Amino acid sequence: MSGTSERRHVGREPFGARLRAAMDRVGPLCLGVDPHPGLLQSWGLPDTPAGLEAFSAAALEAAAGGSDGPLVAALKPQVALYERHGSAGLAALETFLAQAREAGVLTIADAKRGDIGSTMAGYASAWLDDASPLAADAVTLSPYLGFESLRPAFEAAARTGRGVFVLALTSNPEGASVQHVGAEQEQGSVASRIVAAAAAENAAHVGEDERELGPVGLVVGATVAERAHALGLDLAGVRGALLAPGFGAQGGTAAGMREGFGPAWPAVLATSSRGILAAGPSVSRLAEQLKRNLADLG
Repeated sequence: MSGTSERRHVGREPFGARLRAAMDRVGPLCLGVDPHPGLLQSWGLPDTPAGLEAFSAAALEAAAGGSDGPLVAALKPQVALYERHGSAGLAALETFLAQAREAGVLTIADAKRGDIGSTMAGYASAWLDDASPLAADAVTLSPYLGFESLRPAFEAAARTGRGVFVLALTSNPEGASVQHVGAEQEQGSVASRIVAAAAAENAAHVGEDERELGPVGLVVGATVAERAHALGLDLAGVRGALLAPGFGAQGGTAAGMREGFGPAWPAVLATSSRGILAAGPSVSRLAEQLKRNLADLG
């Protein structure tokens, strides 16, 4: 880490502490910033890097909430929808991440990176190093080259006060063909092993307060949380945040998530994108939709 990076890191609380504080202050809502071509069109914006910037800026303005503070605990930009515009799209993402940082809103780069060795180290540097223009407060990771292959990202997150969210139990139909494998075996399902590994990783970073969150969170779909019990997943024991995409338009409800996550509910960060973004491009209508979602989550 460079001297500049070290200076930037001075005084930063760990990601888990910052996210817990944001969830306690605002509520457990994360806005997915997903500039789909269809949404851009419905907002009257061109499907160009300039359109992405305008879309992202409006979403951030609504989420930042004005003088009363943010209306969300975090923002989750979908990296692929910026990447498809090449370097100019990534520049739009860099601008968005910088603006969110200035506004005091946490960001989770939904990049789902996963590789081995120096390549994984490169991804970790890109998304978690202070010196990188793409650095977010956290990044999503894929563990399917082995949980331990993500070690460079775990180390970078711990070093810089950032976090990661590892895919564990997803709602796409294909996910079960990998994540449920081994459920009938003594060592448990693939998903249960990922959950156990995340818990072990967090153990060195959390204390006796059960609400304290470590740097390693998990991605668990809002509509499949009820499968956790059947697969033997101890989500409450992870001691990390549970990013739950699918709240709202994709069918996840507050009541369903509370029941599905059970004792792990205090760690859940419910994520909605289309259900909120459809209210745009009006910033005021976006803000009202955010408030309705927060009210639903209680």
